[in-house]
Order: sequence, then structure tokens, then C-alpha cells
Amino acid sequence: MKRLPAARKRTDEPQPGIPPAIGLYSTPKGIRTVDSPVRVKILSVLSTRDLPFDEIVRLSGRAKSTVSVHLRGLEDDGIIGSRVDPDDERKKIFFLRSQNLGTLAGGIALPDEKGPAGSFPAGTDPFAFYRYMFRTIRVSLLTEGINIDPVLRESGYRVGTVLAKEFAGRDLSVLLQDLGAFWRNHNLGSLRVESVAPLTLRAYDCFECGDLPQLGRPACAFDSGILEAVFSGHFGKKHKVEETACYAMGDDHCRFLITPQ
Repeated sequence: MKRLPAARKRTDEPQPGIPPAIGLYSTPKGIRTVDSPVRVKILSVLSTRDLPFDEIVRLSGRAKSTVSVHLRGLEDDGIIGSRVDPDDERKKIFFLRSQNLGTLAGGIALPDEKGPAGSFPAGTDPFAFYRYMFRTIRVSLLTEGINIDPVLRESGYRVGTVLAKEFAGRDLSVLLQDLGAFWRNHNLGSLRVESVAPLTLRAYDCFECGDLPQLGRPACAFDSGILEAVFSGHFGKKHKVEETACYAMGDDHCRFLITPQ
């Protein structure tokens, strides 16, 4: 698959004249929508870690008064919460208390499609049909402007939590071998180790995105969730997974960078 130039523009970045995507969040009060660019930015920085007010102001690039108003609104909606800073009782630490379900935006055109959902799989291989079905559902949602990557990532994390128990107590080298065998045996693709410092994995013939159209952004949310849970369990502390290459970005493989959170 031909690799796109390094300077390619990601299609999930805000474009001039195009309304921002609307975020969907599950809260104790029900599903809440977020369409304010300022609130989207605040939630983006809080998705990485809990933060004090001054750090949110710095990372969002907005005035303190503006950030304060939006934080209060997000708290009222049940999307974020706050607690007293243990180092300074006059300050608060803010954190996410809701799950990001995905986004709603304008539908995307997929000119490379061979019909509504690509080519129908030949033969009677049930896995090939399941892959086709998974792809069709995802492409259909994308064309309607619905991005469910957060839900896919959370689903992958749940699967990875179970796998982490199966792989418990194994050395890293053995874990990597067994994880590669799991990927292969379940037709998820070919998982290979690119580096152990930092820990970096490559996936070829990726089940999740190998036959998706060009999206201009990483698309392996489910796989990322699995890997995040497996390595968080192995190392005994939270690890994050960043997908730095993807078939959906024009690369000839998917690459996952695993680092401590």
C-alpha cells in the first residue's frame, strides 16, 4: 500500500468553515453533547490525566475567566468532577467522570468505495464475512458522520483486561510471543515487535483497518484498547497506546507505541 507524504493533513482536525464535531458523553444524568470548541479542548486535555485549574488554562490557551465558566458548565452537566488539591486546599483538581461515546460531524465522502460497502467476500470463510460485516457497519457510520472510536477502544480494553489475566506472570519476551500468537490465531493480523525501548509493535494485514478507505487518521481503536489493557496489567500500572501509523492513513502497516501513563 502506497505511503502518503509525511505532511499529510489529518481529516479529524478542525477545518475552516466547517462546524466542529459534537462530542457525546455518557453521564449519570444521561447522554450529554458538547459542541463548544473550548469545552472540546478542555475535555481533550483532561482525557490524558487529572489537572489543576492553572494547567487547564495553560493547555487550552484560553483566559482564566473563560475556562472557569466552561469548567462550571461541564461540572453541572456531570461530564467532569473536581476534588481539593492535596497540596493546596485553595485549589481544585479536575477530572473526567464520564465516558466519551464518540462524535457526530458531517458525513465523509469515500470516493474509493466499490459500492456502498466494498467488495463482497468470495467463498464460505465465516471470518471473511465477519470482517466484511464489521467494515460495512463502521463505514456506514462514518459516512453518516458518526465516529464510535471511543466505544471501540473501551470494548477493546475490556477484552484486553481478560487477556491480561490469561497472560499474567509471564516475562515480557514471552508475553510478546504469546500476544503475537493470539493475533495470528484469531485472524487479527500479524503482530511484530519493532522495539522494546520504547515498546513499539507493528501490525500487518490488520483486521480492524486493513481494508478501510483512506481516513487520514488512525483507525485501530479496538486494537489499541486491547494492547492498553494487556500492558497495563503486565506492568502493574497504567500504560497508554498511541497509534503512530495506520493503513487508514496510507501506511503499509499499523504501529502502536506503548508508554507509561
